[in-house]
Amino acid sequence: MDHNQELFDRAQKVIPGGVNSPVRAFRSVGGAPRFIERAKGPYMWDAEGKSYIDYVCSWGPMILGHNNDDVVAAVKEAVERGISFGAATEAEIVIAEEIRKLVPAMEEVRLVSSGTEAGMSAIRLARGYTGRDKIVKFEGCYHGHSDSLLVKAGSGLLTFGNPSSSGVPASVTEHTLVLEYNNPQQLEEAFARYGDEIACVIVEAVAGNMNLVRATPEFIRTMRELCTKHGALLIVDEVMTGFRVALGGAQSLYGVTPDITMLGKVIGGGMPVAAFGARADIMQKVAPCGPVYQAGTLSGNPVAVACGMATLKQIQRPGFYDELSAQTSKLTAGLTEAAREAGVPFCADSVGGMFGIYFLDEKPRGFADVMKADQARFGRWFHEMLELGCYFAPSTFEAGFVSITHTDDVIAKTVEAAREAFAKVA
Repeated sequence: MDHNQELFDRAQKVIPGGVNSPVRAFRSVGGAPRFIERAKGPYMWDAEGKSYIDYVCSWGPMILGHNNDDVVAAVKEAVERGISFGAATEAEIVIAEEIRKLVPAMEEVRLVSSGTEAGMSAIRLARGYTGRDKIVKFEGCYHGHSDSLLVKAGSGLLTFGNPSSSGVPASVTEHTLVLEYNNPQQLEEAFARYGDEIACVIVEAVAGNMNLVRATPEFIRTMRELCTKHGALLIVDEVMTGFRVALGGAQSLYGVTPDITMLGKVIGGGMPVAAFGARADIMQKVAPCGPVYQAGTLSGNPVAVACGMATLKQIQRPGFYDELSAQTSKLTAGLTEAAREAGVPFCADSVGGMFGIYFLDEKPRGFADVMKADQARFGRWFHEMLELGCYFAPSTFEAGFVSITHTDDVIAKTVEAAREAFAKVA
């Protein structure tokens, strides 16, 4: 038996579903997940010793590739000073200052340990600052697994959402309004009806958890204008896009200034670091300065912060994002051409070092479009690519990622494998 399967069987006896995050279980594509033993640059090796070109990149953080020498050195140096103190460190100040420099909307920053924690805290802050309860989110956007955000759309236009997870009381989600992504008219209708009750609008400017879907400029502009007009706060979730799509994040690409920004993934360089930040007057509402309580024993962990800071230093190299974007574009262009040659309905898109692949004729504009993708064909293609040594996200609803170590040769190998895989699933 394959050692990956043996490990999966063993894991399922002690871990729910055999995994510690659901998408890793390969449920949507079938088969046993790969248990990774080591990684370097653009490559990972599984329990069988098989190598893969990695296009998951730990779901985004490994923008420098796996096991970057300078990052590893910074982590080792931090470990030697101490793994955790439960007290303030200068390193926390340094990374907060660096974040503020790169994302000016974040005048003050609070470090946390996960994107879920950042989202939960950002919404609590928005409610505390405005004194309002209702929040607006968009179908297909994911902001962590806190109760008020695990919501599916209601049964009709402008109805409040229903829990999308067991264990979430309806009384918690009754204040969450779920609207269509890229539908500015619906957003205007929501504010016309509930404007003085809405605390915040939370959005991924480039969605990554219904696969990659870009917001239209009109959509982003409309929500910024409506939030300003009605006194609601705009929260831009950049846990995935922050330092991924551009040095200044998605907000820099759209020219929008959020009231609150969420960061994660890249700012930890692969370790559990996330953050939320805002204008100083908003952040002064956070404890111990204000009445909005938030705390975390391991927030600002010195080893994790060292890993993140070493990553942030390298991504500021001149030309870094031009190179990263070029490599990502080469990948999506190559995959699209390979699919065309095989006659497989397929398209792709990319922003910076983030990409989406869709078994569709046209790029999706929202969740309903993504749901039309040929999931069965994607599953077959995914396994063909896996056999050929290319590791893509095991779900048609997840974006992919490229690192700076994905060279022309690595991209060419991937496209060649894709030709073979598309031919088999045509």
